[in-house]
Amino acid sequence: MKFKNNRSTFIVMATVVLLLSACHGVLDEPAENRSFTEETDYTNSDNIILPMLGAYAAFNDMQWENFPLIAVRGDDVNAGGLGDQQDYAATDNFSYNKDYWMYNSVWQNLYKDIFTYYSTIEQVELYREAGASSMLADQYIAESKVLSAFSLLHLTRLWGSLLIPSSSDPSELLVTELSSKDEVMQHIAGLIEEALPYLPEIHPNKRTDIPGGVTKYTALAIKAMAELELKNYQGVAEATSQIISSGLFTLEPDFYNLFKLKGKLNNENILEMQFSDFGQGSGDAKTYLFAFFGTQDWTPAVKGAGSGWGFFEPSLKYIKFMLDRNEQVRLETSVLFTNRGINEIESDPSYATLPSWISNTTREGDVMNDYARALFASGKHYLPSTMLTVGRTDYGTNKNLTCIRYAEVLLMHAEALTQGATSSAMSADDAVNAVRERAGLNRLSGVSTKQVMDEKFAELAMEWGIRFSDLVRTGEYNELNYDGRTSFDDNKIFLPYPQNQIDLLPALKSE
Repeated sequence: MKFKNNRSTFIVMATVVLLLSACHGVLDEPAENRSFTEETDYTNSDNIILPMLGAYAAFNDMQWENFPLIAVRGDDVNAGGLGDQQDYAATDNFSYNKDYWMYNSVWQNLYKDIFTYYSTIEQVELYREAGASSMLADQYIAESKVLSAFSLLHLTRLWGSLLIPSSSDPSELLVTELSSKDEVMQHIAGLIEEALPYLPEIHPNKRTDIPGGVTKYTALAIKAMAELELKNYQGVAEATSQIISSGLFTLEPDFYNLFKLKGKLNNENILEMQFSDFGQGSGDAKTYLFAFFGTQDWTPAVKGAGSGWGFFEPSLKYIKFMLDRNEQVRLETSVLFTNRGINEIESDPSYATLPSWISNTTREGDVMNDYARALFASGKHYLPSTMLTVGRTDYGTNKNLTCIRYAEVLLMHAEALTQGATSSAMSADDAVNAVRERAGLNRLSGVSTKQVMDEKFAELAMEWGIRFSDLVRTGEYNELNYDGRTSFDDNKIFLPYPQNQIDLLPALKSE
């Protein structure tokens, strides 16, 4: 017996996705959606994993522009200048152009992923109806809800009020009403609550069916993020306490190499986007475009290794903050220095004498030459040329992109406790000190919220816009007016809706 897919749903989906396409390139309907037709044999229960694999393919195939837009607005990061993306640099300075292609592209990319996850749910249900394992169906549906929650989290951090999908049919956005950011966060928390009973209680790297796939603890980490945005600190503590008490996660002792090949499916990672060159020097490779973050000019230790684009720069404010704390391992890991950048630091009399380890040459012998767009590059998005598979030359090939780390869970836990929440899993002091000790810093006693936020700044810089969200949530707008910026206020928290979407979606026209 064969069950028919709803062909009209996919015709509508393909039509709307094409309508929502950005002017910057053509976005095709996901192959994982096209692979299901009226001829799919849903009675073949072994194939129930296929739609789930399609969902993870969509997750790992994140378009390159998503992360830069999500991450650029904090005081930890500057957009590299003197390039062809002036609206990107303007966004970093809180001057927003609703016609900028990147806004429209990221909006549709994240929504497109959500529709893929809902399509996965619908396909899994068809397999269940045809006799596949109900327990497995429940798990895969739960995983899809968690992936959807992750996309929604970043959409609402960018744009605030959203249209919340409830199926794989994008045309529903034409009649859906806007939900406020708080309502979206509550919806995310609700999705996670629905998913939790059905998720495996293991470390993601211990999954054998889908290594690195979603587990109960991935879901709890995302719930903690949503509860933190809602300032429901007890909810944060309860979610993080379960992760901590599981005993499954540990901080990687080698912070520097956590962001290199050693970081792939590391015990510290709770969610990551996975890429591979399959150990081959040529042929197919699944990779993220790390060149966006890379130095525009270098002399690599391995001759022929490609450089980057220079569009993403750790801020001078962040570097000086770290120098004031006598940080070494986290600063060395996070920042690639050029000689021009070193000279800029030293031009401030307070930093005229820098530690001897600060150099334009990395541990592995890659030399960061001066280039016009930036003074520094991101070390967290850097893969040494010596770690490239022989034959591969593209910047960062074979490196994963970490989404959620145990360190962030510990610091969310500590923040919640300093804000009045309670937990028997771990004290705020112990959570903060675990992160500090890995960085070679002294222990603190009686940590304050301010000390926790400083630790988050030091630990999580250049990761997923965490710093910007922290400053907005805590009302520390003055921190965002730095290095000549003076324009940030509560009217600049959210990006304007892309004009392409305003033209298409009635609910956005009234905003």
